[in-house]
Amino acid sequence: MKTPAIQRFHDALFAHWGEQHWWPARTRAEMMLGAILTQNTAWTNVEKALSNLRKNGALNLRTLENCPQEKLTGWIRPAGYFNQKADYIKAMAATLRNRFDGSLDRLFALDTPTLRHELLSWKGIGPETADSILLYAGKRPVFVIDAYTRRFLSRHGLCGEKTRYDDLARLFADNLPADPRLFNEYHALIVRLGKEHCKTKPECTGCPLEGIARKNPDIGLAKHGAV
Repeated sequence: MKTPAIQRFHDALFAHWGEQHWWPARTRAEMMLGAILTQNTAWTNVEKALSNLRKNGALNLRTLENCPQEKLTGWIRPAGYFNQKADYIKAMAATLRNRFDGSLDRLFALDTPTLRHELLSWKGIGPETADSILLYAGKRPVFVIDAYTRRFLSRHGLCGEKTRYDDLARLFADNLPADPRLFNEYHALIVRLGKEHCKTKPECTGCPLEGIARKNPDIGLAKHGAV
């Protein structure tokens, strides 16, 4: 479905703020851990948890699988839901060992649809977490739909409350070049938008997207039957 506003939104955000230089982690393993740790919490809390893992030489999945549960929960406590997330991390490490001989190279050798299906079969991995791993660790052109993205799309008439995750992701895939760096940059800009303007209580004055919806009648999923 072609919705030119998706490109216009990106162009307006980029013209206003420029490149964000935002990459969530340093290695593929760290990015995968970050994708789990960021569930239901802010990235600032994830950074604290990753820092604890780094200080303790635990930023690899083999170490995390074998370390005592209570030690892992202590390290990742700043990210919240630490018991649950420790279970997910240990399950991820065990699955990687059992199905891929512990090799991230073998995991990421899978084509994108197969890899996404694989990740979604892992404990605690839903669409947003899987797509975060695909984009940031796998450098695949998939768009991550988080709360910030859904909020800004809804407020600009591009989705409804019940619009499905995959429909929103396809909205970006259908209207942008299949470029992982572009998807990364756009998502970082949306996060900044959500923090500075498109908050729970919106602050629209001075927003880079102010007025775009009014000027572009093509905006809106409802008329395309996607809501």
